[in-house]
Amino acid sequence: MKNYIWDSYFVELFDSCVDEYDEGNHDYEEWFSDEDHEFLKSIGYREREFFDFVEDNVTSGGEDPTAIAALLIAAARRDYFLIIQKGVPSTKIIAPSELPAKSAELDGIVWLPRIIVKARAKLRGEMDPDTMFGCGGDRAFLSKYDIHPADFLRVVWAAGDDDQKILAYVKSKR
Repeated sequence: MKNYIWDSYFVELFDSCVDEYDEGNHDYEEWFSDEDHEFLKSIGYREREFFDFVEDNVTSGGEDPTAIAALLIAAARRDYFLIIQKGVPSTKIIAPSELPAKSAELDGIVWLPRIIVKARAKLRGEMDPDTMFGCGGDRAFLSKYDIHPADFLRVVWAAGDDDQKILAYVKSKR
């Protein structure tokens, strides 16, 4: 895989998977060639998380997330994977039971504790297959504060373990 054109490959793969889903093939394990598997591995991505974005795209009529939004989210993950993790995937998985409750609050902001944990897990490639960063609940939260999901990932990355920096950023968006 050529790094210079990884973004084009991602969008082409996304579009072909949308076509598969539209044609009734919802078995994402059948969607990917050996080359596709190697590509996803090279950017720190799993097939299931790719599927989740495709499925939400199709079920929303192509509105949310778009292929470009999925690409921007993948770019944040790829950068973290290559720069911080040096291309070595984490072996840890964050179970859904380890996530803060959907009703959890940080300084009165519901959902913020949950999305912070999910964003950190997304950056590290530790999402459980049954959990999605950028799910409908995440999108509703981020839309309310007018924050793009990829931008939120980068804010979480920059903040490290300091939830107060993330809180200040979110509050600045009110």
